[in-house]
Amino acid sequence: MKPTRVRLATYNIHKARGMDGRTRPNRIAEVLRQVDADVIALQEVLSFGRTGHVDQAHYFGHELGYTTVVGENRKHRGAAYGNVVLSRLPVIGSCNYDVSVPGREERGCLRTDIDLGHKAILHLFNVHLGTAYMERRHQARRLLEEELIRSEKLNGPRVVLGDFNEWVRGLVSRLLTAEFESADLRLHLGKRRTYPGFFPFMHLDHIYFDHSLKLVNVCLHKSPTAMIASDHLPLVADFTF
Repeated sequence: MKPTRVRLATYNIHKARGMDGRTRPNRIAEVLRQVDADVIALQEVLSFGRTGHVDQAHYFGHELGYTTVVGENRKHRGAAYGNVVLSRLPVIGSCNYDVSVPGREERGCLRTDIDLGHKAILHLFNVHLGTAYMERRHQARRLLEEELIRSEKLNGPRVVLGDFNEWVRGLVSRLLTAEFESADLRLHLGKRRTYPGFFPFMHLDHIYFDHSLKLVNVCLHKSPTAMIASDHLPLVADFTF
């Protein structure tokens, strides 16, 4: 049987506010079209109501024709705010886990179960971790609890991706590297820095994956629109299984 190929992407859209200070969800939608991924993990998505581009989560899904899965972590000025997964492959389940630390901003990990065909299910974990060192240490341990990433109910390959806010190798990196393979940008790009998109000097966006998946390629999507649409660039990875 010929290996099946799947393209995944992670993208912190910064509430669709670009480097020019303007909030333009249509620019994010254009970048997502360019990326052309089967499954996209978004962070910092803001949704007022359920209509039009002000509902960013469903606007992107409608524009691209993807299924939208929302993981609301908190309210921001009355709007739902958190992580979102967009998929053009069938979604068969999802769960949003609270990984918040008391006294810090509410954070979540959104698990989405994707039907890859050939009786294969992909469990994708979309995360946006905290900015404080001790906060991330707590969240690293929370992610690896048996009810979350290590759940016995999971019966397919796992991918953990998103904005980890870890610009130096810390506990999150060490624990996840021990559990998973890592998309090493140095092998494909010659560098590891991903943030900010215009002049990157930190490595915040990561993709970790089970050994049963084979990484074919990984890249930062750099188009003129992507360079201005958000302060992050999409990190894109192609896998076979």
